[in-house]
Amino acid sequence: MTSQLAIEYRTSAERSTDTRCCRFCATPLRDVVVDLGMSPLCQSQIEPDALNQPETFYPLRAYVCQACWLIQVHEHVSGEEIFSHYAYFSSYSDSWLAHAAKYVDKITERLQLGANSQVIELASNDGYLLQNFVAKNIPCLGIEPATNVAQVAIEKGIPVLNRFFGVETAREVVSSGKRADLMIANNVLAHVPDLNDFVAGIKIVLAPGGTLTVEFPHAQNMIELNQFDTIYQEHYCYFLLLTLEKVFASHGMRLFDVEKIPTHGGSLRIYVAHDDDSRPITPEVTAVRDAELAAGMTDMQAYRDFAHRVQETKWNLLEFLIHARREGKTVAAYGAPGKGNTMLNYCGIREDLVAFTVDRNPFKQNAFLVGSRIPVYPPEMLFQTKPDYVLVLPWNLRSELEQQLEPIRHWGGKLVFAIPQLEIVF
Repeated sequence: MTSQLAIEYRTSAERSTDTRCCRFCATPLRDVVVDLGMSPLCQSQIEPDALNQPETFYPLRAYVCQACWLIQVHEHVSGEEIFSHYAYFSSYSDSWLAHAAKYVDKITERLQLGANSQVIELASNDGYLLQNFVAKNIPCLGIEPATNVAQVAIEKGIPVLNRFFGVETAREVVSSGKRADLMIANNVLAHVPDLNDFVAGIKIVLAPGGTLTVEFPHAQNMIELNQFDTIYQEHYCYFLLLTLEKVFASHGMRLFDVEKIPTHGGSLRIYVAHDDDSRPITPEVTAVRDAELAAGMTDMQAYRDFAHRVQETKWNLLEFLIHARREGKTVAAYGAPGKGNTMLNYCGIREDLVAFTVDRNPFKQNAFLVGSRIPVYPPEMLFQTKPDYVLVLPWNLRSELEQQLEPIRHWGGKLVFAIPQLEIVF
């Protein structure tokens, strides 16, 4: 009887026979970090004429490789299917635009970039960053796979190569006479299914003495601060610094500096060069690596504790929403980010609990969120309907949104944040 119960109460992840290999080091993946159930592609949306059409859901489980500590999800959908047409436009966040402009000023001075330099950005999106180099008359090139997003940058006068990046595209760029004094890869490594091909391409394009900067949400923050909603099918990987040191070293490059930055709930910006570069490794690199080790990022107990916190978040949010609705309170949401779709679908939240959401991006308005089918309206809808509570889905923009949404105080409205823990403000 005991052994039968043990079999019945194994999780679906434990029952799975799908033991794929780590996308960096090829070690078989067996250790589940967190199981978020079934989820659709979170960076897509449902148009009104497709409301009666079926959706495809995929298992959303994050695994960790105990050989290199790369956190990753299985690839159920190819990058070409996801990123050839994309709904994310960077320029709709004021704080992100300010972050990009500040970075360009800083890196231009640090590397003494000028009219004879070449800047290349991977996943250049709608030109949110490169437009600052154009304004400084510094030659630049964007490489962006999403045709609809790339077109927006082209219309701004930014040169864009509409391609997926890897070794093949890298050779094409070099054959055209371009090598990068500065390469930029902001929040793109997570979106790369073939990590080794992507990094090998960087090695080809980076000029001798050149610098690569990479920004990415720090996986230590994801684990410690309960940022589980950053896990979705379009994010194949979640990185620690100690893992990326191994990745770049395997392709003849080395990480020589790092900065902590506040974006996306706490990110790292790393500086990478060819392995024969003479620039010394800064103490900050050692400090971040040591902090990861001290936090138990190479100990499975840290990942088990994370899974428990994720469950508590779901229960607490559902308890709050059900209680609010039973009291006759109205609840709306703000934002339509991919992370919000992970949250809503994992928790099983639908229109009966959250009536609608709003978003500044006109490409997302007058459509419906995937899975939950919650309608998306322009931000003005909040001020027309005056809900009692507004669940903020892009919690990483908290300071910006608390200022933007301060007027909801006038009718007694309150903001709700679910991560890192349930909090009601105003």
